[in-house]
Amino acid sequence: MSDPVLIKKLNNLTKHLYGQLFVAFILGALQVFAFAPFEQWWVIYPTFVGFFLLQKQLQKSTRRHFLVSFIFSISSLIATLCWIYVSMDLYGGMPKIVSALLIVLLCAYLAIYPSLALWASSRLLGVSDTQRYLLLIPVFWLISDWLRGYVLTGFPWGYLGYSHADTPLVGFAPVLGVQGITLAIMVICGALTLLIQKQKIGLSLSVISALLISGFILQQQQYTTAQPELNVSLVQGNIDQHQKWKKEYLSPSLQKYLTLSETGLDDQAELIIWPESAIAALDVNVQEFLQPLSADLAAKNKTLMTGIIGYESKTDSYYNSIITLGKLPRQQLPNQQLSKQPLSEQPGYSLQSGNRYQKHHLLPIGEFVPFEHLLRPLAPYFNLPMSSFQRGAQLQNNLQTEQVSIAAAICYEIAFPELLRKNIGEKTGVLLTVSNDAWFGNSIGPDQHLQIARMRAIEFARPLLRSTNNGVTAIFDGSGNELGRLPANVAAVLSKKIQPAFGQTPYQYAGSYPLYLYSLLVLLGLFLSSRYKKQKTKS
Repeated sequence: MSDPVLIKKLNNLTKHLYGQLFVAFILGALQVFAFAPFEQWWVIYPTFVGFFLLQKQLQKSTRRHFLVSFIFSISSLIATLCWIYVSMDLYGGMPKIVSALLIVLLCAYLAIYPSLALWASSRLLGVSDTQRYLLLIPVFWLISDWLRGYVLTGFPWGYLGYSHADTPLVGFAPVLGVQGITLAIMVICGALTLLIQKQKIGLSLSVISALLISGFILQQQQYTTAQPELNVSLVQGNIDQHQKWKKEYLSPSLQKYLTLSETGLDDQAELIIWPESAIAALDVNVQEFLQPLSADLAAKNKTLMTGIIGYESKTDSYYNSIITLGKLPRQQLPNQQLSKQPLSEQPGYSLQSGNRYQKHHLLPIGEFVPFEHLLRPLAPYFNLPMSSFQRGAQLQNNLQTEQVSIAAAICYEIAFPELLRKNIGEKTGVLLTVSNDAWFGNSIGPDQHLQIARMRAIEFARPLLRSTNNGVTAIFDGSGNELGRLPANVAAVLSKKIQPAFGQTPYQYAGSYPLYLYSLLVLLGLFLSSRYKKQKTKS
């Protein structure tokens, strides 16, 4: 089939609403291949350019523009987030059709934000194609991402920038964060659309070249200073999710983690990491296990950070927590007490220790249930184990070892860069995230989660440790290079030497405020330009 014939058939297909909806659905669904585990980043460009060209063919109907934008957005989100179905199907206790419907409803809600951005940018009058593609659409897209990541606790999954960690555009991450990459992607998509329409060819080529060259130059910059090496061992227990929370399985599970931990580094200072809720019990109920373990680790010059369920009896509150056991910084005790105070009473060895982290950004349904009095009776999915957590403070001290300060995030929190940014100081040396992606089986979800975590290492130019129950456990350096990973669904230990890093990236210092300012200036400029054109037309 010749190209003119194919183009003619495509044009005929997109003349009618059903054909337009079909093409929008296909273009949106293809975007999932830009993200992990597929990692075909280039897919973003033909899908957006194709959609922009499709918009040009739509009749001047407000409803049609929004409907086509909505189908494009919801198909992209369903393809990207379909892995959530696994937890509903395996652990939710609901009919398959109900689980599928809930996924569609979630994606329909999330699709409202990008749909409004695409619709509004196409319907705004008094804006040239150049202004629309290079300025308006990218800014509206950023605003929709910010809203999606904030409203109703937020769901900042699948930002376009995550797909470009292996391209020159990743150079914008330490300066503007992942959304700086997203902005560059959308501007390039707009420039490519102008090129295909043979508009502003010189300007479009200049914009694309400038972004790629700038990203490459920024990628070569060093924002932090490497510190002495640190031995780390990440333990992947591969505990059966169906058995994990049963009381009779607690002891075998702990023994498994202890056995695996012994395969780390012998007779050397070492930081050992166990994943989220590795100790599937309340901290108050396992003190007879924790106290001797902490003393034994300290004697071996080792430190353990592990997920556990924290409990505060005064408020009857439960927290998804990380605690620190074993060898701790000497400055945590007055000098005169170092030799006198028993190990079991030192900070880090007791329930009163501040050397712990309590998860702040909780996962709806999984860790707290909105309208729980209405939802919990409906299905087992709304009554999952440990779904009644309280929030930890937004600002918390770094976890401390004798060698390094560590900024922590538990599971879903790693998708909120602004939250992590607020807890990172110039002397924070390492980023840590622990997770339990066993809820999502062998789906694409854990790979996307790892991709998100990797971006945090790049944004803050620090090594990142990611410890999970069954995968993907991995270590990245401050440039996002993978230093090692464990295969999924195996019990194993990942031992490496890492170099903590001190310093501050521009993004760490300013966050998203430069992008907020840029967006404000663009919208203000377009508004004034539109008003000027109207006044000129009247005169």
